[in-house]
Amino acid sequence: MRNRMWSGRGRPRGGYHSRSDARILEYLVEVSTKYGVDTTDFFNALVYAWNSGKATCRELAIRFRVKKKDCAVFLITDGYKVVAQLPIPENILRETNPLEGFDYVRERVRSASERRERMALDTSSMQIKDLKAGMKRVDLKARVVGISKPKNVITRFNEHVILASATLSDETSTIKLPLWNGQINMLSINDIVQIENANVIVFRGEKQLRIGRHSTLKVIEGSSLDAAKGTAKCMAK
Repeated sequence: MRNRMWSGRGRPRGGYHSRSDARILEYLVEVSTKYGVDTTDFFNALVYAWNSGKATCRELAIRFRVKKKDCAVFLITDGYKVVAQLPIPENILRETNPLEGFDYVRERVRSASERRERMALDTSSMQIKDLKAGMKRVDLKARVVGISKPKNVITRFNEHVILASATLSDETSTIKLPLWNGQINMLSINDIVQIENANVIVFRGEKQLRIGRHSTLKVIEGSSLDAAKGTAKCMAK
């Protein structure tokens, strides 16, 4: 088989392939790296599925779906999750492990994963002074230093609810936390609370925390804990 020449700028990627073939190979390396699969094993599983209809490679299931022109279409799943469905040119499948030589793709995927992990660590134990509007999935430990008088309000969905605002403080600053309905009775002044998976918003020019459907508000020290009002899954409004 005669490989086509790389027509892009710079050095050839993964050997001498066309730009479209190189992009497919890069994507396959990206998938194998994300799922911790050896590239040789992954490519061999694709070839096996091409010849036999299906194959497995660690947690990944690979099915050959249909042939389109000179391409084989594969469905790759992880349990019930679809990882990818893509056509792979048959000239690639006839090669001997063309996924070799794409170390830069593996490094790119690993670097991106490390950045995500660092970002998660950066927001896992924040101080109030570090909170900025737009932050998501923030974890915070703080003391309740004030709770406003509850009031009846009408939401944009024309629902009548009770709203109060707790003021949270740590050694660096303070921030408001809106409380809705039953959340209000969870907290008392001087409680120490742990908030997980919250978002930081700006409402009427003031920075606030927002606890939503997937957030957790937990009293870890204080009178509310003694009254068995410790943990609640907080529903978004």
